[in-house]
Amino acid sequence: GKKKVAAAPLVAKKIVEQKKVTNPLFEKRPRNFGIGQDIQPKRDLSRFVKWPKYIRLQRQKAVLLQRLKVPPPINQFTQALDRQTATQLFRLMDKYRPETKQQKKARLKARAEARSAGKEDAPTKRPP
Repeated sequence: GKKKVAAAPLVAKKIVEQKKVTNPLFEKRPRNFGIGQDIQPKRDLSRFVKWPKYIRLQRQKAVLLQRLKVPPPINQFTQALDRQTATQLFRLMDKYRPETKQQKKARLKARAEARSAGKEDAPTKRPP
């Protein structure tokens, strides 16, 4: 024979008996979105927008950074130096800055003057 379906618990029966009290002033007017019927509701189309290039790039970069593991020697360049270390670095780099056009001109002019004065021509060493 067929099995009997278990009877619904008492709690469930009580809920069914209580009908929701609806306000008669608010009338339900269901809309039909079939062809030729009601106008479809406005949807959020922001996902399908052609975004400006810089926005697309920053989003792609964010996705790549999430998905790829960047090796530490490369990753160190994603954070800027703090102010104190930066000033130290710039001070060090300033020592090795190549000479400007004016500095070269002055150096060669001094060499030419020394040569015209009669001293032997020793090549001047330009700064590193």
